[in-house]
Amino acid sequence: MITKRLDGRVKLLLEQLDQAYYTRAWHGTTLKGSLRGLKPQQALWRPGKKRHNIWEIVLHCAYWKYAVRRRITGERQGSFPYKGSNWIQLPEVSDARSWRRTVSLLHDMHLLLCETVANLPASKLEYVPGGSKVPNYITIIGIASHDLYHTGQIQLIKKLMKK
Repeated sequence: MITKRLDGRVKLLLEQLDQAYYTRAWHGTTLKGSLRGLKPQQALWRPGKKRHNIWEIVLHCAYWKYAVRRRITGERQGSFPYKGSNWIQLPEVSDARSWRRTVSLLHDMHLLLCETVANLPASKLEYVPGGSKVPNYITIIGIASHDLYHTGQIQLIKKLMKK
């Protein structure tokens, strides 16, 4: 977690982001924790036809951390390392190195988002970006919830895999 003097609301938002992603939390497993020890073959396993696998969910989560950061900063689209949006196509090579790169991307997008939130002036928390009806602080809470939702999916997929 970023440790500097912060507005109380910004600090709370950062705590929510980190608890959903990787720090000790009351709810149990975090998004990063749900990926610990997974092999590429497990990340590629599908629970059913036309169902997302864990690898796709990780790319999706990384993309939305990027998209929220972009929304908050007003940054233009185009700097995400993979083509597409929302549900990103899997890399052509699905080996251990590529899987580590994907997990690392998720972590990097989390850190960049947290850095952006930490540097967000308190006045920008209530700001509603152009074309949106949602203030920044609600979007930030939403991306933490997004991590938790997909953590639950990943945990369920891992249980189904064992059957």
